[in-house]
Amino acid sequence: MENTITYVAMDTHKKEHKVALKYPCRQKIVRLIVRNSSSEISKMIRKIVKTSPGEVRFCYEAGVCGFNLKRRIESLGCKCAVIAPSLTPTKPGERIKTDRRDAVRLLEMFKAGLLTEVHAPDPQQEAARELTRLRQTARQNLMRIRHQLLKFLTRHGYIYTEGNHWTGKHLRWLRGLEFEEPLLQEVFDSYFTEMQHCMQRLDSMDKQVGHLADSQAYKEMVGLLKCFHGIDTLTAISIITEVFDFGRFSSPRDLMSYLGLTPSESSSGEKQKKGPITKTGNKRVRRLLLEVSWHYRHPYHISKVLKQRRKNQPQWAIDIADRAGRRLRKRYWYLIHRGKMQCKATTAVAREMAGFIWSVFREYQARNTHKAA
Repeated sequence: MENTITYVAMDTHKKEHKVALKYPCRQKIVRLIVRNSSSEISKMIRKIVKTSPGEVRFCYEAGVCGFNLKRRIESLGCKCAVIAPSLTPTKPGERIKTDRRDAVRLLEMFKAGLLTEVHAPDPQQEAARELTRLRQTARQNLMRIRHQLLKFLTRHGYIYTEGNHWTGKHLRWLRGLEFEEPLLQEVFDSYFTEMQHCMQRLDSMDKQVGHLADSQAYKEMVGLLKCFHGIDTLTAISIITEVFDFGRFSSPRDLMSYLGLTPSESSSGEKQKKGPITKTGNKRVRRLLLEVSWHYRHPYHISKVLKQRRKNQPQWAIDIADRAGRRLRKRYWYLIHRGKMQCKATTAVAREMAGFIWSVFREYQARNTHKAA
């Protein structure tokens, strides 16, 4: 019953949490401060459960505590919702912000049902996502040290002009460089050693991500995505581990909106104004889809590599991928001939690409459900 539910809202931080709770049939809001430790949080939860006449529901905004706090609360028999901070209503006139006020405001909106809950992954899904994100971090570190090395060489007059950077020939050129100043030689050796370490680390991460993609939990879904032109193993496993449940989106538009690929709008009365894409939600998947969309500016044909990726894949998935290839290629050049910039045309292609990916996984889930029945 609604009048027997105890609502608890937490403003979470690294060291301590501000807690606001309201018992049923009481007007006064109780405020607490609890340290961010397993024992203190468990002690607080047990005390609230003991003094509550019925069900206890917790909530906190997604942030520094991740989903571990939610699992800890639910392990003690309470329900917990992780709230999307970007979708929390705010009052423009409020000019005072404190942790205590944030906890009370969150409690009031939670009780009124005005908050949007984040879909929480299970521990295995979260671990897989952390692995793919670690690989992305390794790639960023390699790019950073490469830029630093090139800028160092440019400052001292060493400019490579015999081809592209980071090829085998370029690396041999780097190994043969010698500096007159001993300190400069030490600096260069440090940069080069760090770059080699980052390259080895990235190779190691690629192997781990490849093993994850070949595991039983992800092999089928990765194979379905690899049927698309421009999507290989790394992109496929990254998209899957970031979204991890396509069934929670009731339509392709919901997935497009979640990825921030829908255009913003500010319309009132007869005034209609469309803006840039919202860029909300998961920025990693949005970036991957934009990278994939650049492939569709070229003529669509089934290459030997794509045929190899589609080997032993179901025909219905290949048909959807072929339909997407023809449609997205045509869409890109239609927008270009209309005078749209390449970046806008590519974004429109990425938005429709998200819809085709949604249709593939929706069909995959429907077939699995039918097979199980």
